[in-house]
This record gives sequence, C-alpha cells and structure tokens, in this order.
Amino acid sequence: VQLQASGGGLVQAGKSLRLSCRASGRILSLNKMGWYRQAPGKQRELVADCTIGGVTAYTHSVKGRFTISRDNAKNTVYLQMDSLKPEDTAVYYCYAEVLTTNVDDIYQDFTAWGQGTQVTVSS
Repeated sequence: VQLQASGGGLVQAGKSLRLSCRASGRILSLNKMGWYRQAPGKQRELVADCTIGGVTAYTHSVKGRFTISRDNAKNTVYLQMDSLKPEDTAVYYCYAEVLTTNVDDIYQDFTAWGQGTQVTVSS
C-alpha cells in the first residue's frame, strides 16, 4: 500500500492551498485518514483526521481555517487550507490506517504514510 501526497507549495499569508493524498494497492478498507505536519526544529503534530464515517477532528490552531474531507471511493483524503499563516509552514504528511490481506489471505492492519509535501507561507 502506498500513499501519494500532492498540492504543497509556496503561498502568501491569507491565501489557500489544497492538499491531496491518494492510497493505492491491496486495500480492504481505510479507517482513519489524516494529516500531520512537522516544522523545522519542532515535533510532528497531528493537524486533522477523518474517520471512514466522516467524523473529523482538528488541532486547535487550524480550526475554522482548515477542512479535511475524503472520498472513500477514490481512497483519497484532502486538506483544504484557507487563511494560511506563516506558522503553518511545515512539511505535511498524510497517513491512513489500512486494513488489508497478505498473499496468504491473512488480515493485516497497519499505518501507511505519504512522502510529505512542503507548504511554505510567506508573510
């Protein structure tokens, strides 16, 4: 199972970006999907996540500005980021809680990660 993230870039403060992350491979289901970020010199923090049923959660600093959504048919999670601030600058990583089977049809569950996409917000 692989996660491919896209949509990062350089924007001015107050502008918007939309991140996408698509999972591919041998997937039975994706329970929770979401986004972490890591700024230089800081620990990785959870930004937002979304269950397969559509229940969402956000870290306090992005509430009201970021919106997470997912398309289960496409195994894709999105992060709409509005009113961006310089403190949102970080590498953003998507993740997914994967349920799959191996070649012996044994159930396996694990967390898969995307490669990270850089978001830079200038003041």
